[in-house]
Amino acid sequence: MSVSAARFAAIPPSDIGTAEPVWASWLERQGPWPRPHFDVEVLLVLAAHPDDEVLGAGGMMSSAIAAGVDVVTVCLSDGAGSHPGSPTMSPTQLAARRHLELDTAAAILGLDPPRWCGLPDGSLEQREDDMAVIVGALLDEHRGSRVGLLSVWAHDGHPDHEAVGRCAQTIGAQRNVPVWMYPVWMWHWACPGDPAIPWDRLRAHPLAEGVLGVKRAAVRAFASQIRPLSPAPEDQAVLSAHMLSHLLRDREFVFE
Repeated sequence: MSVSAARFAAIPPSDIGTAEPVWASWLERQGPWPRPHFDVEVLLVLAAHPDDEVLGAGGMMSSAIAAGVDVVTVCLSDGAGSHPGSPTMSPTQLAARRHLELDTAAAILGLDPPRWCGLPDGSLEQREDDMAVIVGALLDEHRGSRVGLLSVWAHDGHPDHEAVGRCAQTIGAQRNVPVWMYPVWMWHWACPGDPAIPWDRLRAHPLAEGVLGVKRAAVRAFASQIRPLSPAPEDQAVLSAHMLSHLLRDREFVFE
């Protein structure tokens, strides 16, 4: 797949990309999309950075909890790399702040506190063996239960996202565990009908108005990502309104 080389490295995408009204119109015309079915007792949700899982799958996690599924969120990196060169926050300070933000967002969604792994943000592709050990140990904690993995997509366009996705695919195949994958950055760089995207594997999970409202509240917890840290260029918001428009729809998508 041509997307396999991460398109953006660690550089956040700009506002130049497919506009949400274009996506909305195309997605509606292609529907109805099949729905995903999380027929598991435990859902391990893997994120590269503290906010990926809420942006891409916050509604699905909330719905899974309501259905009696035990949802365990796992943040692989420390989140320290979102603002390289920031004059106002050191990487250590930023990691601590993002840790608190994700804990807050998880509580809003009704989740237990996330598992924090602390691997270096921006370098997860060099730590795939470590991630495999971490995810394997988490699966071992739930032996005897029907477990599934919900991971950021292995072709999402960011090297950290892709490393986590590859890890999920490998472990899922080794352990015979079902894997679903949620895109985050794909909505920015792709275009409707993009031949690089396996559209036949895409599933849509509709979000009731109340669930979407809770997700929006959870996303607001990520103040360090949706608002500038300071007027300095290095402190600009990572998640613009353009990007958020793709991730705060009334449905979420996963690849099966």
